[in-house]
Amino acid sequence: MSPVVKPNALPWLLVSVLVIALDQLTKWWVLTSLPEFTPVPVIEGFWNWYRTYNTGAAFSFLAGQGGWQKWFFTVLAFGISAVLAWWMARTPRSDWRTALPFALVIGGAIGNVIDRQLHGHVVDFIQWYWGDYYWPSFNVADAAIVGGAIGIALFGIIGAKKTDPR
Repeated sequence: MSPVVKPNALPWLLVSVLVIALDQLTKWWVLTSLPEFTPVPVIEGFWNWYRTYNTGAAFSFLAGQGGWQKWFFTVLAFGISAVLAWWMARTPRSDWRTALPFALVIGGAIGNVIDRQLHGHVVDFIQWYWGDYYWPSFNVADAAIVGGAIGIALFGIIGAKKTDPR
């Protein structure tokens, strides 16, 4: 008699594919439609389209390091994505609080890897600001990574409280 196999969360990787497609589609639009380094107001005083490039990671971390960081961030993204996919294979399909954040991080990470490999940098284009204070420009992949990380932290805390035997 074979053990009952419960469906795993790997189908949630379709969300990763959706993130990658949306990310690459928006970056194609940016590269073919927006001028470089020129703000295009979306909501005056708060939000611009602003085509810029990042050879580093979050907040341009390691941006000026001569090129080795392209490979470092590529290996890091694939490594993290592989670990998250491995965890998804061991997660019940119905556990969306685990699967969705993992899928968002994977999609965002791979979306930015595609940029690094095609262009040597990541294309950023969403610029939020208030007065003279500007948040660093970002893209759809970055938003997915941050949303996924928040979901992992938030649902991890909520899940820990549910299963705490005290």
